[in-house]
Amino acid sequence: MFLFRNRAERVTVDEARRRTQGTGAPAVLLDVREQVEWDAGHAPGALHTPLSRLATGAALPAAAQGRPLVVICRSGNRSQRAAGLLAERGAEAVDVKGGMQAWAAAGHPVVDGRGNTGSIS
Repeated sequence: MFLFRNRAERVTVDEARRRTQGTGAPAVLLDVREQVEWDAGHAPGALHTPLSRLATGAALPAAAQGRPLVVICRSGNRSQRAAGLLAERGAEAVDVKGGMQAWAAAGHPVVDGRGNTGSIS
């Protein structure tokens, strides 16, 4: 049984946070932005694999394999492509409308590579 009813589903940042944050979260938040963007600021607990790497066949991080994925990027464009690519590979994936820009605008936490308050570039 799929956690997400529709593989083409897009979710809000609030729904993404609900599905991916906290102990026992049913899904993994996968950030598909490039390294410099990730280093500047990302959601706490997110995993990282850039879309550019996924497009060349890179594997998901071990902690994301076999789990439902909520895919996020800066604005929602790359995450839509990544969710489609991952679904073609058999993963259960949805993307986040508005991406990290919407995440930060909603007041959700953003951390940098050192664990300090981050920013979205």
